[in-house]
Amino acid sequence: MTTLYIDADACPVKAEAERVATRLRVPMVLVCNGGLRPPANPLVSLVIVSEGLDAADRWIASHCGRGDVVVTSDLPLADRCIKAGAQVVQHDGEVLTVTNIGPRLATRDLMQDIRAADPFHQGRGGSFGKPERARFLQALDRVMAAALRAG
Repeated sequence: MTTLYIDADACPVKAEAERVATRLRVPMVLVCNGGLRPPANPLVSLVIVSEGLDAADRWIASHCGRGDVVVTSDLPLADRCIKAGAQVVQHDGEVLTVTNIGPRLATRDLMQDIRAADPFHQGRGGSFGKPERARFLQALDRVMAAALRAG
């Protein structure tokens, strides 16, 4: 059965993901280090992992698999989930696949090296508004429908 996993710490699209999960009647699991209220929606569960670096990522990677969908912007987590057979959607609506995750990880590593060498070269996050939310909803709808058909 398809499950929607949300890397919930600092996730800006939890409400949108819940709307999609509810409409499709798919269980959704919010995974975080704490600070979230237990959801009222019976399809949504909350998993609070122990404090520690990447504890939520480890939990998601060990529980997701073929037919599942994961929402995260964490590229190393996305890579692990893709290797486990899950589909991955980022908060901005980009779908990560076996084909594009390698170059994305390489770019991430390169940018880390550049920032480490030049502390004044810090990226600025773009705005996150209605267009980004709409793009996320479209991508999640598409990916969830494909996962349900395959399952």
